[in-house]
Amino acid sequence: MSRDTSRIPAIPDTPEQLTPDWLTDALAAAGILGEAAVTRVDVSPVGTGQMCDSVRLSLGYDRPTDGPASLVAKLPAADRTSRATAKSLGSYEKEVRFYQQLAPELPIRTPHALHADIDVDTAAFVLLLEDLAPARPGDQLTGCTPEVAEVAVNELVRLHAPRWDDPTLAELGWLHRDRAANQQFLLSLLPGLWDGFRGRYAGHLGPDVHAAGDALFASLEAYLLADTEPWSILHGDYRLDNLLFDATPGGVPIAVVDWQTCTHGPATQDVAYFIGAGLGVDDRRAHEEELVRRYHDALTAAGVNGYPWERCWHDYRRGTWAGLVMAVAASMLVERTDRGDQMFLTMAERHARHALDLDGPAVIAP
Repeated sequence: MSRDTSRIPAIPDTPEQLTPDWLTDALAAAGILGEAAVTRVDVSPVGTGQMCDSVRLSLGYDRPTDGPASLVAKLPAADRTSRATAKSLGSYEKEVRFYQQLAPELPIRTPHALHADIDVDTAAFVLLLEDLAPARPGDQLTGCTPEVAEVAVNELVRLHAPRWDDPTLAELGWLHRDRAANQQFLLSLLPGLWDGFRGRYAGHLGPDVHAAGDALFASLEAYLLADTEPWSILHGDYRLDNLLFDATPGGVPIAVVDWQTCTHGPATQDVAYFIGAGLGVDDRRAHEEELVRRYHDALTAAGVNGYPWERCWHDYRRGTWAGLVMAVAASMLVERTDRGDQMFLTMAERHARHALDLDGPAVIAP
């Protein structure tokens, strides 16, 4: 019996629209179902992201098939503020285009995308991703050990090195935004967000955050307008909540998810962002130079030339500011939650201390 496809949405943007009929069409187009059809979909929430909604789909079929027993689906945020923010920043388009255009050619481990589609005008999108369970995300609030940090930093080489200083990345409009326009946008946006951040969390901010924030915003124009090339592909939000780890024999040691902040920029920023957010202060102070040297050595071994250690360390120090900017901006632009408040405050404290420890104000001073 033929199916009535007249009510199947082209791009489902709520979990309820991920019906057996739609999933059958999507997976059949990916060439993995054969003659089978999806007959059952059980939906459960997964992840802690605030910019979009993610669910795990447990699937049943009408016959034996090579189709997956489960998938992870990513959809627009049900929260209107988060969805509007994502649309204005191009966040959903970045993630979909990353999986469509960049992921297949990069050695960094990410979930395989079985279906990726977006309507940029409405911000409706859907991603069907390989379910890497039992791999589990790290915990941004708990932090990680230096050993886990080494695995995470090493994986960044597999993102940064293949397209290091590649001029063709500037041809991807979704990845490489107009630099001057973006600079002016941030110059107009960030001071107001900083004022709002200080007001909202006034009773919770320590002196490090105030000192680092005052230094950053006093030099904001110099920070944003500086020449930071060479550039590569950045994840942009490379932290424990966006990394999956699996310690079981034969499992995936690490996989990287949540590419909504993917961009074109100074690669070492990802390294500083991860180390500053993921390690406690004492562990970071004891291990960060070794971690960055390993990263630099691996870049060189992967064929990156003309990037001396002194420049790498300078860029790393400069990159300490990215985490404070993210904590301030994201906290004010997405749906507010209790865990979100904890996370952004923790990030702000760790990144502020990081920048001050490495004399970050001197790096960005006019």
